[in-house]
Amino acid sequence: MLPTSRALAPFGTTIFATMTRLAQQHGAVNLSQGFPDFDGPEFVKDAAISAIKREHNQYAPMPGIPSLRAALASRFSRTTALPCDPDTQVIVTAGCTEAIAACMLGLLNPGDEVILFEPFYDSYRACVAMAGATARFVALTPPATSPGVADANAAGQVHGAPFTFDPRALEQAITPKTRAILINTPHNPTGKVFTRDELSSIASLCIRHDLVAICDEVYERLLFDNHQHISLATLPGMSERTITLSSIGKTFSFTGWKIGWAIGPAPLIASARAAHQFLTFAVATPLQHACVEALAREDEAVAPLRALLDRNRAALCPALASLGFEVFEPEGTYFVMADHTRVSSRLGVRGDRALCMALIERHGVAAIPPTAFYHTESLGTPLVRFALCKRAETIDEAIRRLTSGTVAE
Repeated sequence: MLPTSRALAPFGTTIFATMTRLAQQHGAVNLSQGFPDFDGPEFVKDAAISAIKREHNQYAPMPGIPSLRAALASRFSRTTALPCDPDTQVIVTAGCTEAIAACMLGLLNPGDEVILFEPFYDSYRACVAMAGATARFVALTPPATSPGVADANAAGQVHGAPFTFDPRALEQAITPKTRAILINTPHNPTGKVFTRDELSSIASLCIRHDLVAICDEVYERLLFDNHQHISLATLPGMSERTITLSSIGKTFSFTGWKIGWAIGPAPLIASARAAHQFLTFAVATPLQHACVEALAREDEAVAPLRALLDRNRAALCPALASLGFEVFEPEGTYFVMADHTRVSSRLGVRGDRALCMALIERHGVAAIPPTAFYHTESLGTPLVRFALCKRAETIDEAIRRLTSGTVAE
């Protein structure tokens, strides 16, 4: 039997599959994997059913059906004030994950380097490896909390300060081999929204070193407290070197549909299309038709979802703090990160994986150990990630289990 390729062997099974399997095995409330435990709007489902009945069931055009590409181009121009040609600047992919892979495979050559901010969505590093390129890492670090073992029984706090990076470290990570930088904002798993100043510093380096920017913006509409999402492509000098990625999954709560897209200058999109045609070629035709209807009524889906996420954030963050977690209140996304040092000390475990196993086995709540999102694992060891994208009663049940068990003792 042939072994797994050297490019993929280091990655094993994704942490999302592992933690969801363990949650099911132990009957735990699943706050690990970032998928809603509810469906998106009925009008979007109805549009998909209608498309199936209207016999939109054969292969779609490789770059996506024309009506969806037109809707995406119009949406992009409306939100960024940038022109967008639906025929040459848009590609529809099997979720944003495939868009990332297509960009990496289409743009990179063996020996190229890509800058990743850590923590990162786990497929980023695997996609870089599949392209034969090398990842270089720049850390996003939380505000100092220093909970300390001596304070194991003390309550934690909710911290509003976001994760940040050192611009000097970013510049030092760039070498003559660097070809691209991948930015995720709003950011999974930290909940950070990159500021204009941060994006400007990234843009300056991209221009100076002639880098391509690949921007994963799947959480672009899911913001809290009037935080503003800024597309890197809108900054001076960046539209011609930026590919912007997003998907229907997060905005409309249809993560299982796997309809994503990439938008950018024609030469870069042509490179992504070159890979996409041999990855999936095209994605589900009736679901693409339904996405046209979804985008036409986007605000109807976003407003109630954002209200639910904000409600869950307001419930979960202080509850975790009361248990001793140092909570980093998210500015956007599906997630909340926390430092578990005090709680782990009280439970007699060490590290994020041991903490997550204790939460599942002893308390019936599943979370994600973030070391899976780090190259420098020591940065993720004190942290844990919880998902907010659940029904209110699911979040409340998780809080009940945590606060009534030994976590609270």
